[in-house]
Amino acid sequence: MDLPGNTAPPRSAPVVFGAGAGIGALGGLIGLGGAEFRLPVLIALFRFPALHAVILNKAMSLVVVATALPFRASAVPFTLIADHWMIIANLLAGSLLGAWFGAGWATRLRAQSLYRVIAFLMFAIAAVLVFGHGFSAGRPLVTGPAQALAGAGAGFGIGIVAALMGVAGGELLIPTLVLLYGADIKLAGSLSLCISLPTMLVGFARYSRDQSFAVLGRNRLFVLLMAAGSIAGSFVGGRLLGLVPDAVLLPVLAAILVLSAAKIWRHT
Repeated sequence: MDLPGNTAPPRSAPVVFGAGAGIGALGGLIGLGGAEFRLPVLIALFRFPALHAVILNKAMSLVVVATALPFRASAVPFTLIADHWMIIANLLAGSLLGAWFGAGWATRLRAQSLYRVIAFLMFAIAAVLVFGHGFSAGRPLVTGPAQALAGAGAGFGIGIVAALMGVAGGELLIPTLVLLYGADIKLAGSLSLCISLPTMLVGFARYSRDQSFAVLGRNRLFVLLMAAGSIAGSFVGGRLLGLVPDAVLLPVLAAILVLSAAKIWRHT
C-alpha cells in the first residue's frame, strides 16, 4: 500500500520500513544511529529535496538516539555515565552552539550548495569510520585548560556537521572521546548519545522556525514507519555485532558512504 500525503512520488510502506530496518542494522553494527546511511536513501531513493531530507533525517535520528541510550544501560550503567559529566558538559558547550548555527546555515543554503556540502561531509565521515574507529582507549591527548578548549572547539564543529546533515554526530564524537579524553569505546558510545540528544534537539528547534519544517506534518506515516524500522534494525545489528569483524565491516560501510555521497553529488 502506498503512503498518502507525500509530496514526492508514492512510497510503499514495506519499502519504507525495510529501508529503515536495513539502515538501523548498519548503524547498530558500528554503534551509530544510521543517519549517515539514511540521508542518501531519503534523497536518492525517496526523492526528497536536500533540506527536507535533512529535517526528516533529524526527526528519525532523534527517536533512535533517545531509545539507544537505555538499550545500552546493561553494558554501560547510568552511574558510570554520570561519573563523566564534565566531559559531556565540555563537548556540549561547543556542540549546542554549533548545532544552532549549522541549522541556520542549512536553511539559507541553495539546494545545490546543500547537496555538495552533504556529499563532502559524507566523504569525510567515511574516512573517520575507517581510521577513527580503529583507535583504542588510552591516555588523553591533552589535559587541563587545553583539553577544555579543544573539547569545546571539537564540539562546535561536530554540532555544525550534525545540524547540516541531520545526524547524531556519533561517528565524530566517538573518535573525539577516545582520542581527546582517553575513554574506552563502550563508554564513548554512551557518552556520545548523551551529547548527541541535546545537540540534535537544539538543531531541531532551529529548523522548526523554517517553513520547510512542515515536511514532517505532510509525511507523518513515512516518518513513523522508517523510525520504527530503524529501531528494529538497530536492535538486530547490535545482536550481530560480535559476528562481523571490524577489519571487514568498517571498509565495507565506508565504501557504502562513498557511493552514497557520489549519488548525492550527482544531484548538483
